Amino acid sequence: MPPPPIQLLPLATFTPDLYTRAWQSTPHPSLPLLATTHDKTVTVFSLATFSKHSSLTGGHSRSIRSCAWQPSSSSQTLRLVTGSFDSTAGIWTYNPAATLEKPIGQGEEEEEEEEEEWEFTLVLEGHENEVKSLSFSPSGQYLATCSRDKSIWIWEHLSGGEDGEEDEDWETVAVLSEHDGDVKTVAFAPGFKQGKRHDGRRYGSDCLASGSYDDTVRVWREDQDGEWGCVSVLEGGLGLFGGLSGRKGRGKMGEEEEGDSRWGGVPNRMRQSLREEWEVKGVLPRVHTREIYSVGWSGESGLVATTGGDGLLVVYEEDEETKEWKVRAKVEGAHGPYEVNHVTGCRRSDKGAEGRQEEMLVTTGDHGALRAWEVRIGE
Repeated sequence: MPPPPIQLLPLATFTPDLYTRAWQSTPHPSLPLLATTHDKTVTVFSLATFSKHSSLTGGHSRSIRSCAWQPSSSSQTLRLVTGSFDSTAGIWTYNPAATLEKPIGQGEEEEEEEEEEWEFTLVLEGHENEVKSLSFSPSGQYLATCSRDKSIWIWEHLSGGEDGEEDEDWETVAVLSEHDGDVKTVAFAPGFKQGKRHDGRRYGSDCLASGSYDDTVRVWREDQDGEWGCVSVLEGGLGLFGGLSGRKGRGKMGEEEEGDSRWGGVPNRMRQSLREEWEVKGVLPRVHTREIYSVGWSGESGLVATTGGDGLLVVYEEDEETKEWKVRAKVEGAHGPYEVNHVTGCRRSDKGAEGRQEEMLVTTGDHGALRAWEVRIGE
C-alpha cells in the first residue's frame, strides 16, 4: 500500500518583512516564539500570529549569523545566544513574565519599550573569525560555537546564584581544533545515549557533531574526566558542508554501530580508546542543483526537509519497507527568485491549527522574508 501523499501548502508570510538578508530562524523549544537573525539584529516573531514580538539590537558590531535558545533553566529565564561576524557570541536574557503576559505584535508606539525588555548580558570571546554556528546540549549546560578559524569552543553555563537567581557565569571547557577547514556548523544530538570506551571507562550522554569545509563530519564526546575528544570522523563524498540536523529516538546524525564501519579507514588524530564506529544508514535522493544550505529533521514525523541556493524546498521520507529515502514533496521557487538560506520545523500555534498537534515548516529567504508552510499528509 503506497504511503499517503504529502503536500506543502503556503500558510503565512511573517510580518513585517525584514527587507535584508536573513540567515537563520530558530524556534523556542517550548514557547510559540521564533528568532530570526539579520543584520546586527535578531527579530523574534510570534508563531501564534506570524507577527513581530520583540527584537534584540545593540549587542554586536557586525551582522548576526546564527542564534540558539537555551533549553529551560531552573529559573525559567529566557536566554538566547547569538553568533556574529564580529567573532563573538552574545548572551541575551528576557523577562519571562513579560514574555508570557504581553500582547503579541504590539504597535510601533510601544516598540521602544518592548526592545528594552531584552538585556545583552555577556560577550563570549575567543574565536579569531566570525562565529558561523552554535548549539546547546539538550540540558542547556553546554554551548558549542564554531568559526571560520577552524575551531570549536565548548562553554559551560555555571548556573546558580544568590536567592536562586542565575548568574551569567560561563566557562570555556574545551577548544577543539582538529578540522582542517572552516567549521560551518555544529549540532548536539537530542537525547543521545551514554557509551563505553574501548578501555571500559564510560563517557557522557552529550554527543556533538561538527561539519567543516574540509569535507568531514567529526563526532565529539566528553569522557568521565571531563575531557572532550573526537570519537569518529565521517568522510566520503560529503562535498562542501552546509548543515547538520539530528532527531530524537531514531538515530541521531547517523547511527552508532558496534561492528565494522564505513568510515573505519579514515585517518584522524583520535585517541584509540575513544574511537566509535558509525555506519551510513541512508542517502537522500539527489534533487538540488545547487548547494544545500540547510537540513531540518522532524523528531515526530521523521520527515527531512532541505533548502538551498536553487530556491527549492524538498521533503523526504524513509520507506518503512525498503528503508530507502524518497522525495515526498517539492516546491520550486519557494521564495521566488531568491535563495532559501534556512528551513526549520516547529509546532503550529496559530488559530488554524485548532488545538491539533501539527507541525509546520518555516523557510528563511535571502531577501529577508519568512514563510510558513503547512505539511498536509493524506489529503
